[in-house]
Amino acid sequence: MDHATPLEQALHVARALVLADLAAGEVADADVVSLVEDSVTHRRWWVEQWPEGVDYLAGLVAQDVQDALLEKYGRWPLCPVCSHGDPHALDVEPELGPDPHWVCAKAGVKVAAVGGLAPVFGAGR
Repeated sequence: MDHATPLEQALHVARALVLADLAAGEVADADVVSLVEDSVTHRRWWVEQWPEGVDYLAGLVAQDVQDALLEKYGRWPLCPVCSHGDPHALDVEPELGPDPHWVCAKAGVKVAAVGGLAPVFGAGR
C-alpha cells in the first residue's frame, strides 16, 4: 500500500515530468538530474509554506531546472518550432498555475505539456 502524502505524490509527478523532458532532449546527465533534485527539495519547502501551490509544482520545477541549466549550460529546451533566427528556449506557461505547457513565445504556440517533449523531439523512436 502506498502511504505517500498528496505533497509527496505531487513532487514525484513533477520530478518525473521534468526528467522525461530532460531525457527527451538527451540532457538527463547525473549533474542535471541533481538540479531537478535541488528544485524538488526547494519546492517541498515552498509548498509546505503555501499548500494551495501544490498544483503548480510541475511548472515550477520545470522553470527552476530551466533557470539552473541556463546558468550552467545554456538554453533549454531549445524551440523546435522556429527554424530561423537565433536559437531560443521554450517558456513554461502559465508561470504560476496548473497544467503547465512548454510554449514558443515568438511564434505564440503551445509546443507540449510539461513532461510531453518526447514526441516533439522524436525521442523513443
